[in-house]
Amino acid sequence: MAHRWLAAIGPLLLIACGAAPPAFDPPERPALDPPRAEAPAAFTAPTPAAPAVLIRDVTLLTANSAQPRIERGWLRLRGGLIESLGEGDAPEAVAGEAVVDGAGLFATPGLIDTHSHLGVYATPRVWAHADGNEATAPITAGLQAEDAVWPQDPGFQRAVAGGVTTLQVLPGSANLMGGQSVVLKLHPRREVRAMRFPGAPTGVKMACGENPKRVYGKGRKAMPASRMGSLFLMRERLIEARRYKLAWDQWRHDQAHGDGKPPADPPKRDLVLDTLTDVLAGRSLVHIHCYRADEMLQQ
Repeated sequence: MAHRWLAAIGPLLLIACGAAPPAFDPPERPALDPPRAEAPAAFTAPTPAAPAVLIRDVTLLTANSAQPRIERGWLRLRGGLIESLGEGDAPEAVAGEAVVDGAGLFATPGLIDTHSHLGVYATPRVWAHADGNEATAPITAGLQAEDAVWPQDPGFQRAVAGGVTTLQVLPGSANLMGGQSVVLKLHPRREVRAMRFPGAPTGVKMACGENPKRVYGKGRKAMPASRMGSLFLMRERLIEARRYKLAWDQWRHDQAHGDGKPPADPPKRDLVLDTLTDVLAGRSLVHIHCYRADEMLQQ
């Protein structure tokens, strides 16, 4: 153990003692197109194999209008998926198959919660884990809920016990444009990237009405203090996003059709406008928290 420890800190000791660092060659000019930074990839380590399970004498809620409820049903799971189901006497269990007595219990298809704050507002709720609102400016669209999700939130276990298998974690509703969402599969993992739902699109949480008015207008005497101010700020930033996109489109065009001149510097990156550009292009889905019907029509 001591040898491994010394081997690990040996390079640090050499640098600390004044040894010359290795030669450093500056990297080539970084590629900045497209402008939006790619999120880290989800972890792809294999997950533990799900056990084979046979559930007997359970009430099945099928979500099928032709037969929404099977009072005395059975369900067979293989590899975490439903292999077969039926009504009445269950088939005989096979070797290695766990048998569950479902009398008095219900089985449903996995539920999907499209609007959740679990992970960013852990339950039981304490200030140390309350990370769902960056209530310091009304527009913070460049934030990512994934950066704040606590995978050990006890609320995840309770959600699974209630039948939820997938949820979209959103920032809170204090801001007009609060940030980006993340879609998670609720299997226990140590790191939130390993819980990402593969291929799920990102969303952007927005809000209007009382929440931004209360936090900024009433609480800080700042804009927005009214619904007029809320829509003004949203329009203003979306107009900026269109101009931002045009600037990047022009830069890409000039790069592709240059006349031998040195490449121009790209436009200045803006994470908020990156996000809103994705919204305008339909790459990110918008989730707006509203209170009144007329607000929904105005958005």
